[in-house]
Amino acid sequence: MPKRSSKKSGDMNQIAKSIIDEAMADEIQAKAIAEGKNPAAVMLGRLGGLKGGKARAANLTAEQRKEIAKKAAKKRWQK
Repeated sequence: MPKRSSKKSGDMNQIAKSIIDEAMADEIQAKAIAEGKNPAAVMLGRLGGLKGGKARAANLTAEQRKEIAKKAAKKRWQK
């Protein structure tokens, strides 16, 4: 049940995005059930996946980012 104290955003783009997010969550859960997976675990894993790259980047030092970039460039040009 939604919280009654929170206000809904008036921006049409944000409302549309929230509708799409809810629909996708329902679809992901239905797919997880069909595959015999725990839907709660699937959603929890998805949450971690959504914030994982940003969280990892925030914890890297400048030298680590530079090394990762060098490695990626080498792989790209190796083809």
